[in-house]
Amino acid sequence: MENNERNENTGKERPKRSFNFYWIYGIIILVILSINLFNYGGGVVPIDPTEYQKMLDAGDVERIVVVNDQMVKVYIKKDRLGNAPHKDKIKDSFSGPNTVGPHYVFNIGTADLLKDRLVEGAESHGVAYRYETQDNWGREILNWVLFFGIMLAIWMFVMRRIGGGGGPGGQIFNIGKSRAQVFEGGKSTNVTFNDVAGLAEAKEELQEIVDFLKTPKKYTDLGAKIPKGALLVGPPGTGKTLLAKAIAGEANVPFFSLSGSDFVEMFVGVGASRVRDLFKQAKEKAPSIIFIDEIDAIGRARGRSVSMGANDERENTLNQLLTEMDGFGTNSGVILIGATNRADVLDRALLRPGRFDRQIFVDMPDLNEREEILKVHLKPLKLDTTVNVEFLAKQTPGFSGADLANICNEAALIAARKKKKQVDKQDFLDAVDRVIGGLEKKNKIITVDEKRAIAFHEAGHATVSWLVEHAAPLVKVTIVPRGRSLGAAWYLPDERHLTTAEQMLDEMCMALGGRAAEDVIYGKVSTGALSDLEKVTKQAYAMVTMYGLNERVGNISYYDSTGQSEYTFGKPYSEQTARTIDEEVSKIVEGQYQRAKRILSDNKDKLSALATQLLEKEVIFKEDLEKIFGDRPFQKPEHPVANGNGTPATAPEAAPAGEGTAPQA
Repeated sequence: MENNERNENTGKERPKRSFNFYWIYGIIILVILSINLFNYGGGVVPIDPTEYQKMLDAGDVERIVVVNDQMVKVYIKKDRLGNAPHKDKIKDSFSGPNTVGPHYVFNIGTADLLKDRLVEGAESHGVAYRYETQDNWGREILNWVLFFGIMLAIWMFVMRRIGGGGGPGGQIFNIGKSRAQVFEGGKSTNVTFNDVAGLAEAKEELQEIVDFLKTPKKYTDLGAKIPKGALLVGPPGTGKTLLAKAIAGEANVPFFSLSGSDFVEMFVGVGASRVRDLFKQAKEKAPSIIFIDEIDAIGRARGRSVSMGANDERENTLNQLLTEMDGFGTNSGVILIGATNRADVLDRALLRPGRFDRQIFVDMPDLNEREEILKVHLKPLKLDTTVNVEFLAKQTPGFSGADLANICNEAALIAARKKKKQVDKQDFLDAVDRVIGGLEKKNKIITVDEKRAIAFHEAGHATVSWLVEHAAPLVKVTIVPRGRSLGAAWYLPDERHLTTAEQMLDEMCMALGGRAAEDVIYGKVSTGALSDLEKVTKQAYAMVTMYGLNERVGNISYYDSTGQSEYTFGKPYSEQTARTIDEEVSKIVEGQYQRAKRILSDNKDKLSALATQLLEKEVIFKEDLEKIFGDRPFQKPEHPVANGNGTPATAPEAAPAGEGTAPQA
């Protein structure tokens, strides 16, 4: 009937079960066991000679049969079968009650004396007896077949586990085989390009590859060739692996997915063997796509550290990969897609055209792309009417797609913790604070003097940022401990691609405002500015040695984009230049520190008022600064800052302070 072929609820055809060859082994074993059981007879009860003697004395025995001078079969009279003990001992066979016999059996061995007594007892009680000779070769053959069958099944099971099955000990003999996960024959990742928000340019490049595999004639008629490889490069969390999943879901060709670490093994030659096996499988199923995630695990530049010993096994794996991608033998129909966030360490031979023809940079999402990404992650959430996607996108500059997904999930968890029915705007803002700054620690024990020093430190950051031109707009200031920070000042930086020397100097001055405030108020400083000093020092060295923004050192950059400097012991400049660099860095940092002190000294009363308000409220916003300082002197056009009702907004500039010491700018 049709109901047997289709599921009644869904109407879909039930999946057909594939035939398993091991069923044949099971049937053979059952047949052998059944034959052995029938040969022994159904309902035959083994007894000992003593019990037989009692039955003989009671007159229950009708006749006996001695088989091969060793075994005796006992037949009981039919009218005695219903009496004890026969009624309880004799059981029914498969074909019904055992009324014919034999009913009992016992072994006399080879003792002649026992045979004589058996015959004498039968004759004295009038019991008929006879001798039989039976050949048991058939049963012995079956027993041997059963034995070897079981041993063969165990052997095949063990070899299957060792050769390629799951569990511990697997893959011993198949260690050189590829471990790629294959998507083909209807198996898919269930991800398409429609599920990837933002990344319009990267999707366009990859969609062209998918389109070529679907309609190659459109390109080949013009003489075009499909790119042999595409390398996805970008920071962590920007969606490189998600794009690969979309390709696997869109392309109607076999898709091999694996990680660069899958080629790494403790045995010599395994990596190269797995590369060969991977491309062999891909060629057999061409056209096909191979995706290697984190390709830098095997694609690092060769021979960089000869003095410290190079990794020959990894280099052999890379050499084999280079040969398979574009060697003497051609790979027609196999496209390789790689993903990494360390493109600077990859071997140049791997990056050349003919291997990776395209390098697709997957950058951090901009404002519009963040809005698209948030819409995707907000779909499964129950949102309140106060949630504005555009506002959330403006509050998260510099966030990756993974960060945005985490914020949406954290907001839902925070709402559930507060036993809300819907996720509202404040939950998202709290989630941003949680992701950036860490967990809030309201119960952290802080003395009154420490709390006052933290308040002046954070007020110093806020005051300087309000009074310098190029500082990022302030959002809020808090002295509530969060993560490793004892306090924080939160800003919303401009999404700019170029930074001038004046902008960097203003940022450094703002970062040093906390320590400068302590110096102005108390005449001494604390360890609370650790993260500020770390940030400022790195910025100053970058200005002098990387960006060429120092007049004395000049337009020189010692930055090495190839990463080769990681493996050299010497510096690319002389000792005299090193001394000059240190002097200029110190001059820049100390200059901005003195500038911050001047600004705070000129506005000491406002600094004290802001710190007092911060001690009372613990959290203050942009509106509170406007009441104390008035309008900002360097008012910029409308910028995506916090909303106007005092609700906190945050940005990824407030990183945790180092070593658990005080506040972070």
